[in-house]
Amino acid sequence: METDILTIKEVAEYLRITEKTAYRLASERKIPGFKVGGSWRFRKGEIDEWIEDQKTGSNKAEKP
Repeated sequence: METDILTIKEVAEYLRITEKTAYRLASERKIPGFKVGGSWRFRKGEIDEWIEDQKTGSNKAEKP
């Protein structure tokens, strides 16, 4: 089953970072994600938007 929901491992591979870095960025709310039963999940579309935002200097993941 193909889905646009990524695990921490998948988002780390997608961003080409370590899983430890992905956990840190998620817990610091620097990348958009959510927890399901204690496990981080990420929508691929939101990660793609976040990547584009990094290019322009805005950061929608950091919300007050």
